Amino acid sequence: MSVKKDMPSDQQLHLAALQGNLEELKKVLDTGKVHVDCKDKEGTTPLILAAANNHVQCVRELLDQGADPSARRLTGTSALFFAAQGGFLEIVNILLEHGAAIDLPSYDGGTPLFVACQCNHQDVVEELLAHGADIHSQMIDGATPLFITAQNGHSKLLKFLISQEADVNLRRKDDASALWIAAQMGHSQVARELLHAGAEIDAVREDGATPLFKACHKGHAEVVDELLKHHPNLGVLKNGETALHAAALFGHLKVVSQLLGAGVPVEIKNREGQTAAELASEAGYDYITRFIENFLRTNDASLPTMNGQVDTEV
Repeated sequence: MSVKKDMPSDQQLHLAALQGNLEELKKVLDTGKVHVDCKDKEGTTPLILAAANNHVQCVRELLDQGADPSARRLTGTSALFFAAQGGFLEIVNILLEHGAAIDLPSYDGGTPLFVACQCNHQDVVEELLAHGADIHSQMIDGATPLFITAQNGHSKLLKFLISQEADVNLRRKDDASALWIAAQMGHSQVARELLHAGAEIDAVREDGATPLFKACHKGHAEVVDELLKHHPNLGVLKNGETALHAAALFGHLKVVSQLLGAGVPVEIKNREGQTAAELASEAGYDYITRFIENFLRTNDASLPTMNGQVDTEV
């Protein structure tokens, strides 16, 4: 945040708020030469500066002198947004007591609740929800507070949001679900909580990838374990591939072993007519190819075929 101002008094007030200098802040305000809500070129008010830097007494003084608790920067962010982001519960409460708008969004749709979830400030999240923050609000891209929490791996906070009836299946605009993002990021505990709460196991993103496919692609074996307990689709997906192909293509031997143990047909082919072993060989992962071929020899794991094609109907 810039504190550069054309008027010296404005600059002094912003600097005092930024530094938490209560005596200087009062002195400048008492001159009557500056408005309590004067803004810099980015639209930042002294209250926003004080709140963002956890200067409680300066926040109280500015509000007592009439500062607008809902003033916003050019980005749409407010004092409450920054207090929530910083986890400054006392300031959050002070702002709410003075009528700060609770769900004011930033330019990308993020509200104070979003940033509190992103930064894992559960006490702030609880306070915001108690004051009516919208648990189902969505950013411009469709992400929800629950989605952001899952993305960042905050399992305890996620469990709390679920207890407050957050929708575990509300999706982003690209159709990515909270379970999908947890699978991509490798957050196994988050995936477990979401599945327990009824998250759709085969929720397909717009690119055709399911949570299992993404976990296999990234090699997140612990997430794969959780997903396999809920009987995901092991066949060819809308993207023309299987989870086994994803694991083999990127050399994730442990995941390949998990999938074969779960009953994935070894000779199943993707849309291009290739098996996982063939993809692995092409990618230079000969150890994957050997592992699959050995599994095939010792377990007779081939699928019955129809007209030369693997039967993948479910």
